[in-house]
Amino acid sequence: MTLHDLVVLTTGVTLLTCLLAVVGLHTWASGRAQRAALVDRLSYTGQAPAAGRRRRFRTLDRRLRGTGLGRRLELRLAATGLDVTPGEFFVYMLAVVAALWLVGQAALAPFFGPISGLLGVFAAVQFLNWQRQKRIERFIGQLPELARILANATQAGLALRTAIGMAAEELEAPAGQELGKVADQLAIGHSMEDALGELAERLPSRELVVLVTTLVLSNRAGGQVVSALRNLTETLEERKETRREIRTQLSQVTMTSYAVPALGIGALFLMNGVKGDTLDRMTGTALGQAAVLVAFGLYIVGFVLIRRLSRIDV
Repeated sequence: MTLHDLVVLTTGVTLLTCLLAVVGLHTWASGRAQRAALVDRLSYTGQAPAAGRRRRFRTLDRRLRGTGLGRRLELRLAATGLDVTPGEFFVYMLAVVAALWLVGQAALAPFFGPISGLLGVFAAVQFLNWQRQKRIERFIGQLPELARILANATQAGLALRTAIGMAAEELEAPAGQELGKVADQLAIGHSMEDALGELAERLPSRELVVLVTTLVLSNRAGGQVVSALRNLTETLEERKETRREIRTQLSQVTMTSYAVPALGIGALFLMNGVKGDTLDRMTGTALGQAAVLVAFGLYIVGFVLIRRLSRIDV
């Protein structure tokens, strides 16, 4: 074999190896993308992923879902309706905590860095609770229309499963999305009681519990579901107006619960603005640090007490 033939053979083998490497890399990337898409479809996040949006922090998200904290966070995110995975929310929360830590340490005193970080965690939890409660309120507002659609559909001779699917198509979010999940569960063989029970767990409210109980009992015993839904629609309309009036009356109390801790934090910035080393001197001793911790604890207790005392269950 001449040198020219050896060069041609080596070049051909090299090109073939490069081609196989490119094909193998493309196959590996395609398989990884399909696996990630399958994990996203099988992972219950409470909301279908937005079209075209690439999920971030996949490895962290898979590991987090395997823990108890991750599963609780996943259920909480499902109740809020946010298009965020547990891994993404956890990373965003850590970023907010780090930013607040640095701001508190630089703007006030080094002692306030960890406290600001804990306030960031508290703010993230409160944000999830607020989003969840807002979604529940919106869902409760749609319950009279939902009961009316189900009553009309069953009166027309449709089965309850079909009526739920039709209501999922006609109603807007969040009722449409939640009923769509119920319809999907019914389609793959879940019982009516289990599917509606999971709905009541995701969005807990007395109104929804009454509606779910009515539908389950009617489906199990074969009662007069139309008349029951007609009466329930009128009751839900009255409760909707009552809840609106109570929320209006308690709006000032709600703002007070947020204003009280805000005044305390504002006082710290005011003290630091009057004299720059005031907070450094105050937190430079164990007694001053204990006083600051006690003050923050009292503000948190006051916030919780005001919210609890202003909560009226209808």
